[in-house]
Amino acid sequence: MSEALLSALAEAVADLATANDPDAGGQGLAGTARLLDALPAADRRTLDRLFRDAALRQPPGPRRERLLKVPAGLGLPGDAHAVRCDLVASYVESFVTLVRDADPATPVPSCPGWRLADLVRHHGTTHRWAEHLVRTRATARVRSRDVPLDLPADPAGYPDWLAASAESALRVLREAEPEAPVWTHGGDPHVRFFPRRLLFEAVVHRADAELALGREPAPADPATAADGIEEFLENLPYFSWVAEPVAQLDRDGARLRLSATDTGAVWTVTLGGGGFAWRRRAEGEPTAGVEGTAADLLLLLHGRYAADDTRFTRSGDPTLLDAWIAATSL
Repeated sequence: MSEALLSALAEAVADLATANDPDAGGQGLAGTARLLDALPAADRRTLDRLFRDAALRQPPGPRRERLLKVPAGLGLPGDAHAVRCDLVASYVESFVTLVRDADPATPVPSCPGWRLADLVRHHGTTHRWAEHLVRTRATARVRSRDVPLDLPADPAGYPDWLAASAESALRVLREAEPEAPVWTHGGDPHVRFFPRRLLFEAVVHRADAELALGREPAPADPATAADGIEEFLENLPYFSWVAEPVAQLDRDGARLRLSATDTGAVWTVTLGGGGFAWRRRAEGEPTAGVEGTAADLLLLLHGRYAADDTRFTRSGDPTLLDAWIAATSL
């Protein structure tokens, strides 16, 4: 059976899965799910990919989001690496749409000193750098300035350059084995590190672009945002420019509790020993706490929202949260 026919069948099944109940994401097709469950694991992974490809052929919007839920509704295994690549593609696409017709000289208030052209260049450079590291299976650090950028002379061409850079990077990432070793600038020295890192680069930088253009940032999916909070906490100890300010907080034993009001997730950050530890649970009596949606907490941790913003509810010692955000600013 040809790839084209398989793709067409996947798209037809996805349409059927959402036709009667657009929010069900295929969950009503129990009989179909049982049939698919009998397939070999490799075939189930192929189907998962075909359904996702069918969804991503749709323009961004509610229909695409519904179709992306179909694999899970049909009980297909899912692939975190592939899902993150898909999400990166979607976020970069929406970012490019936002900035394509905007003035490249527009200031970006959440990145002091930057203009939109700088933000787009940074975003594209990160994709070029990640692609180079994965394609060459780098075993040692390669600086982004040493990677060819092929940057257009006119900043007006940066958005299309970013789109092409992301497409090329994602092609390399999708073809790579997620478990393959590679140098990274975080705590997970495997290929799988990069789609996750690029995803939250894309989430935060889309918010940067929206704020620059005077818009309220569109919230990330709660589960995605919660993963972003954990990705942030996991990788902070590996960012050298953060280690010293955190060590200088001099708040050993202080606990900061982050509570997501939409997912119910709770994270406890405990300072001490020249650094910090964190747990995905309420642990001990907090010195300070902050509540908000997972998406808002993610942008708070990245310094895109102020701690005293009315979208957050704070408790305990307010100086701890302020000091933590100042010390961990990326």
